[in-house]
This record gives sequence, structure tokens and C-alpha cells, in this order.
Amino acid sequence: MIPIERFTRELRALPAADFTLEGVDAFLRANPVDPSSLGPYLHYEPTHYTRHLIDRCDRYELLAICWDAGQASAIHNHSGQRCWMAAPIGRLAVQNYRVVRQDEATGFCELAETDRVEMDAGRPAYVRPHEPIHSVFNPKEQGARAASLHVYSLPYDRCLVYSLEARTCREIPLFFDTEYGKPTKG
Repeated sequence: MIPIERFTRELRALPAADFTLEGVDAFLRANPVDPSSLGPYLHYEPTHYTRHLIDRCDRYELLAICWDAGQASAIHNHSGQRCWMAAPIGRLAVQNYRVVRQDEATGFCELAETDRVEMDAGRPAYVRPHEPIHSVFNPKEQGARAASLHVYSLPYDRCLVYSLEARTCREIPLFFDTEYGKPTKG
């Protein structure tokens, strides 16, 4: 295991030719992060998961996301950007979806569940470009907190969120709870 500072340095040094789905996945598998080095980025809230910017450059942004037991993201996409995830603390699940029908003009969207992937320190994951809609959650029955690292390429600040019940989708802005270990104003 390596400290987050070394992970960040080596991720920045990864050649552009290796910044592919398989290349970054291999990088995550070969460079598990030591959880004890994540202290400045571990801030939990009982009401929602939290997002913490660790590093950002033209090619990517690196976030730590903190999850109390039972917390989940909304069903969402990544605005066409690639995403890789690792869980140095705990175990998370990623539920994937496919679009059955969508009308962007009215915001109508019907989704169907596809597969579910488990993620932990030894099993990173990535969002498949052909099926980019998903939700991440920390199963309540585990009874423990979790923290995940997310690499997004390219950085983005808006995404679509989906409602299964209402059969809708809408664009929302994204925010960080901390940036580079410091609380954001908000």
C-alpha cells in the first residue's frame, strides 16, 4: 500500500497513452492506497455522503468520497467522462442501469437495472462507457463506514441524476465538501 501523496504523484505522471480504461484500472490495482494516509480527506456526515477534492489537473480530478453505513448516491451519469473507483476503506456496491426509453426534451427517462459490482480494497471498478448510469452505495447491513477514491477524466461539474419512481432525469451541479483538505465555503 502506498500513501495518497505518492498515489497522486504517480497518477499525475501516468503517460497520456496509459490513461485508458484498462490503463488506469491497472494503475489502481497495482497501487492500493494506505487508508491511514487519507486523514485530511475523511469527513463524514450522518445525512449524506461527502465529496472531497484531492487533486485536479487538465486530465483528471481525484476525489475521496465518504459513506456512512446505508448512504447511497443518486442514480447518475458522469456527463460523458470516464470514471474509475477504488475503496481503500470498507466495501461498496455499484448498481448499473441501462436506458429503456428517454426523451431529453421532456426529461422522461425509464431505466432498468443491469448488474451489480462490489468494490473493496482489492477490487477497484470503472464505469463502462456503453452503460454509464449507476448508483454507488454502502450497504446498511455492513454497519461500517467506507471511503472510496474516484478518478474522473476529464474533470466535470454537472451530471444527470435519474429517478426510477418518477421516470425522470435532470441536470444538477456538483460540489465539494472540501478541496485539498480544506472545507469549502457553502
